[in-house]
Formats: sequence, structure tokens, C-alpha cells
Amino acid sequence: MLQHIRPAVVLLLLFSALTGLVYPLAVTGIAQIALPRQANGSLIEKDGVVVGSALIGQNFKSDKYFHPRPSAITGTDPKDSTKTIDTPYDASNSSASNLGPTSQKLVDRVKASVEAWRAMAGPGAVPADAVTTSASGLDPDVSPQTALAQVASVAKARGLDEAKVRDLVEASIDPPAFGLIGEPRVNILRLNLALDQLKSS
Repeated sequence: MLQHIRPAVVLLLLFSALTGLVYPLAVTGIAQIALPRQANGSLIEKDGVVVGSALIGQNFKSDKYFHPRPSAITGTDPKDSTKTIDTPYDASNSSASNLGPTSQKLVDRVKASVEAWRAMAGPGAVPADAVTTSASGLDPDVSPQTALAQVASVAKARGLDEAKVRDLVEASIDPPAFGLIGEPRVNILRLNLALDQLKSS
């Protein structure tokens, strides 16, 4: 019986070491060498201080900044654990609203978002990503149309030339990966950091 148990135990220990230690350490080491920025969370620094990640959206409320797409993340109310409150862009609790197209709560939220958008960007077509949330609630990017539609209001709030702000947005558009995968997009955190530099220049 021992002759059957010993090989099983040896194989268990061997494959536990290979798949639980060697393989993860090897993949981590390769990632740190080949893609260190991505492996460490695509962090963005300003003056040597980490201000966010290129992969996680942030909530910019001031009129002086470009706004991201809405986030439907909710969390437990710290004052009452039986209730939930909005916690937009909370990376520790990524989630969608799970509201269906017949949900009155979803309809009301989108209507409120459309009204807020029109108050900021004026009349006209409203880009879908300006008033709808992403599946993760953490989308850091918006479509070029959504960013360009905010140019006039941001330029006015900062007292900047509108053409200069528009040029900044157009320079911030990331093309589809390899020219084929995905859609053109604008990373809001990077755009707003570049906007701060534009103001000081």
C-alpha cells in the first residue's frame, strides 16, 4: 500500500510547488521585465506622486475638468449597514447596476444624466457613454465625441482658448489597438492632467 501512496504524495507535492510557486513567480518575473508599468497597475504619477491608474476611472466634478462616464457602483452606508449609498469609481467594489431596460430607476437616472449633460454641453445629440455606465463602473475612457462635446464648457470654466483645448483633446485620442481592436478613446485622467499643464504653460 505504501508503494502506491508514496508516488501520489510526491506528485502532489511536486505539482503543488510547480503550479503554486514556480509558475506564478515565473509569470510575475517575466511581466516585471517585459511590461513593468502594466504589471504594476499602469499607475500615473504627477510630480513623483501616484495620482491614479490609467485603468480606473475617477470622479471629476468640477466644471474645470473633463467628466468621465457615470459610475453605478454602490456600497454599504457607513452610518447604516442596512442601506447602500453611491460610491462611484470604488475600485474595491467594481460592479454594474444590474438594472434592466424596463427599470424605472434606470430610466430616471439616465434622464437625470441627460439633463445634467445638456446643462453642461448644451443642446444637441448626447453621446451614449456620457449618460450610461460601464459594466465595471470603473471605465477610465470616454469616446472622442464625449470628450470633444465638453471642450466649450471646460475652456469657458478655465478661461482658455477653445481651439487650444480642442487640440489637446484631439492629441489625447488613443486609436484602436493595432489599428483594428476596439474603438478610439480618450483617457480622462491623462487628459485632465494634460489640461492642468496647459493652464500653467
